[in-house]
Amino acid sequence: MIGELDIVVLSREVPEHGLKAGDLGTVVHSYEGGKAFEVEFVSAVGRTVAVLTLKDSDIREVRGEEILHVRELSRA
Repeated sequence: MIGELDIVVLSREVPEHGLKAGDLGTVVHSYEGGKAFEVEFVSAVGRTVAVLTLKDSDIREVRGEEILHVRELSRA
């Protein structure tokens, strides 16, 4: 179950913010028992890129066998 302050994986692209599926964000608020979440996405130096309200289907938990990756942020 996803909760506040959990790191989550974006399941879809959000091109207007330069976000791609697989990007990591932090849950800063949970709505309606986990039906929606406020998720903050930050750059590698801690600059906020976007704070989005997302449905539970838009994010997922990080899996233990996954590896992190860094990429250049591209804005639309």
